[in-house]
Amino acid sequence: MKLRAPQKKLGELLVDAGLISEEQLGQALSLQKRGKKMLGSVLISEGMVSGSAMVGVLAKQLGLRGVILRHGLIDTALLKEVGQEEATRLQAVPMFRVRDTMTVAMAEPQSLPAIDRLRQLTGCKIKPVLALPQNIEQFIDQNTGQDLDVDDFLASLHHSEEVEVIANDEADDEPAANLDRLVEGSPIVNLVNVAMLQAVRDGASDIHIEPDRKGTRIRYRIDGVMRELMKPPPGMHSAIVSRVKVVGKMDIAERRLPQEGRVRIVAEGRDVDLRVSSIPTLLGEKLVIRLLDKSNLNVRMEQLGFREEPLDVFKRMLRQPYGLVLVTGPTGSGKTTTLYSALDLLRSPETNLVTVEDPVEYQMDLVNQIHVNDSVGLSFARALRSILRQDPDIIMVGEIRDEETARVAVQAALTGHLVLATLHTNDAPGAVSRLLDMNIEPYLLSGALVGVVAQRLARKVCPACASKYHPEPELLAEAGLMDKVGRAFRHGTGCRECHDTGFRGRLGIYEVMEVTPKLRRMIHRGAAAHQLRETARAAGVTTLSEEGAELALSGSTSLEEILRVTRNEGDLDADESAPTNPPDDETSRREAA
Repeated sequence: MKLRAPQKKLGELLVDAGLISEEQLGQALSLQKRGKKMLGSVLISEGMVSGSAMVGVLAKQLGLRGVILRHGLIDTALLKEVGQEEATRLQAVPMFRVRDTMTVAMAEPQSLPAIDRLRQLTGCKIKPVLALPQNIEQFIDQNTGQDLDVDDFLASLHHSEEVEVIANDEADDEPAANLDRLVEGSPIVNLVNVAMLQAVRDGASDIHIEPDRKGTRIRYRIDGVMRELMKPPPGMHSAIVSRVKVVGKMDIAERRLPQEGRVRIVAEGRDVDLRVSSIPTLLGEKLVIRLLDKSNLNVRMEQLGFREEPLDVFKRMLRQPYGLVLVTGPTGSGKTTTLYSALDLLRSPETNLVTVEDPVEYQMDLVNQIHVNDSVGLSFARALRSILRQDPDIIMVGEIRDEETARVAVQAALTGHLVLATLHTNDAPGAVSRLLDMNIEPYLLSGALVGVVAQRLARKVCPACASKYHPEPELLAEAGLMDKVGRAFRHGTGCRECHDTGFRGRLGIYEVMEVTPKLRRMIHRGAAAHQLRETARAAGVTTLSEEGAELALSGSTSLEEILRVTRNEGDLDADESAPTNPPDDETSRREAA
């Protein structure tokens, strides 16, 4: 096959096509010399040219078709015929086969030796198309890394000793020990061990074991997003569920009712607490395993993502001798981590610090932690009342769920205790309305509340595949950044390090609202959330969306990610924000006095 070689250099072609200017070409060539990268890679990583535009220019010059690889465009089974090693060496990915002709995406489609080798491996005629080298490498890594032949894996895997089950503090461990001796070397034990190990290695927060019409689906959650881990063959679901339930000290004979269990394991030398939850579904039991890896607990407040000014305000709130400090946000927004960082700052031998949690996620020295147990009547409210007779200085309440707990927490804050608690609201001003809706009197809340921290977790751009890009004007308008049109932002293109998502790790976004005298008077009057929000912003409080926009501008995360996690911020209207029980005449007279 004779292909027409390009007569001009890549930079000249892009300038002729109007995709870059001479000045941009000069900048890219300078960066290329310093970084020793290919010019095309530099142009794409700097956001000067998109991958599709680059492929289009090169393909036109070569007289071939160009392609951007994506899911659904390729028959991944064909990759096995070539093999990962050969595909990587040849920089080629088979796409599809029609009769005896196979279309292959190649970084160098004009390489006759590579085409001959592909013909030998597949026994087909080869029709080459052009693709970017980094696109090919990512696709090979992604598909060869996740395409797990579970049957071969189970047949070849020996019993793993990397996961060690430690005796549960709340139950005898003998049943699990007996089962281990009976099924040592069992494929089921190995499968569960490998799933746990992989989840710990990848920093997952949860493992989902779900029944499927065709067998079992095992997924895990990384940085708040679900990903598929493996799909065991049919007929193994009941055995997998039983193994996990035995490890979690649950009743394997009970399949009709939800159950909960817990166990501590050592995986790769790290202590990991597992919280197991089961629930019956139409196709069988579903299990969710929450992984609490103590080595991942970051309790240093300076490392949570606070900007300097909001962090100083939060610390000032925590230094108050008494009062109520709330941390709000949806489930999975990092509220517990923020509370633990506050406890780490406050704990000392001179302080009696007591917590009531459901569950106690991490144990801390110098902190007396109480686990809520509704089955024996130990609720948040009852535990709080008992704590007040234990001479506490600081109290942490895992979550304010009902009026009784809210009332006791407010009373404790008014009687000389610093109370830290979480609440489920969209933003900081909404916490006031939520407590008023719980029938907390405005005059009590205004005297107790010190401040509120609202937060979200946003995924960080993967440093291994970060590149510059220009967001669409619609996104800039939604984020209130129309003055930044033309400015380059950062996002991840996807690589093996980040599981082809473009993100790795998470950081916090914080809205810190300290209760000023003016806000205190407004709370006393029972002001609506939107009124509190306007007053707080006038006092210099930055909202979650504004804080997120600053993070996007700094390159820590992408603008799309910020909009994803902050879109529900402050979505209550004025009527919904108004308290259910407005202050009566007696309250108004007391305020006037």
